[in-house]
Amino acid sequence: MLLTKGFEVEMYTGTPEGDIVGLSDKIVAALNRFVREPDSRNVEYTTAPLCGYDRLLCELVQPRLLVRNYLKTLGDYTLLPGSCLSMGDTKVFYRSDPTNHYHSYIEETYGTNVVTASVHINIGIPNPELLMRAYRLVRVEAPLFLALSASSPFLDGEVTGYHSTRWQMFPKTPKHVPLFASHKHFIEWTEAQLALGTMKNVRHLWSSVRPNGDRRPYDINRLELRICDLISSPISLLAMTAFLEARLWQLLENPDLDPLISSELPGSDREETMLALTDANETAAARDSLDAKLRHWQDGRTIIARDWIEEIYQELSPIAKKLGFHCFLSPLKKILREGNEAQQWLKLHTEGMDTRSIIRQRMQLMLEMEKELEDKLCQPLVA
Repeated sequence: MLLTKGFEVEMYTGTPEGDIVGLSDKIVAALNRFVREPDSRNVEYTTAPLCGYDRLLCELVQPRLLVRNYLKTLGDYTLLPGSCLSMGDTKVFYRSDPTNHYHSYIEETYGTNVVTASVHINIGIPNPELLMRAYRLVRVEAPLFLALSASSPFLDGEVTGYHSTRWQMFPKTPKHVPLFASHKHFIEWTEAQLALGTMKNVRHLWSSVRPNGDRRPYDINRLELRICDLISSPISLLAMTAFLEARLWQLLENPDLDPLISSELPGSDREETMLALTDANETAAARDSLDAKLRHWQDGRTIIARDWIEEIYQELSPIAKKLGFHCFLSPLKKILREGNEAQQWLKLHTEGMDTRSIIRQRMQLMLEMEKELEDKLCQPLVA
């Protein structure tokens, strides 16, 4: 039996010309499975926790086609790729629910730095201590998932110099989040943050990865990887998910992979050294993604993100084959070979294509890909 997997997918709505238009209040009122974000320009849908990758693929595709059909009833609107306001406007916050006090706090505190689109990957791990161990490993390797998923090189129509502008500007909160030695440590730390006001509620933990559950921090049963930019291709998203799941199976079989056990970094406070190294790796991955120079959490050696991912892939390939999902892992090699979305967009830009034309082209490719997947793999949508 594989681990359960589910997704929270945030996407922008807008026009075929690439202009982002806020429609989430209408979408949420009309369709199930969609929820609003504080700014109306992006909308989120979730998938049920499932073990099988084939069913997950349909769960990712069908809501997109459903919302696309609904958008047609509102006018000439569609879904847009990318993880930040590629064509603008970052000067204005378009509230989706003016009566929501938490949304007011977010707007006043962070502004449009939080008006981003991403994918959160949730992996079910019912045992709290095993979950905390998984959290520690994924926390120090989260920059690799950002490197694979980066898709936000433009902001307000301009090239920013970052492959993931979203993660570069996103307000990680609180500023210091430990590796958590145990579930008890996580509970005590969360209670302290709520008392201090550094977290407004239990959801206000905006880090690259976090333990999650229906009554966190007390009842936790899944790992939520939050660092990924929006991944337009469901095939690529499942490949990254398979990479994550295989790494977790490797950890479950070999507990010594726990960074608190196997890191050989020098210094009297190894955890703080690892956290500082990981923060620097996140910044480097946001800037250069697969080409970023990172430092390995085990021994501090410098390694290119693409090479680090390739090393782990070779370790995980036999595990994925044994568990029967290698075919979903293997598309990761294509990302390493051809580059992530941000790198592909920037290549087109250096060849002379303007940002709006790139967004328009990618919008069309995303639509064609979704329809092709539905035709091949999923049951037809019921009107």
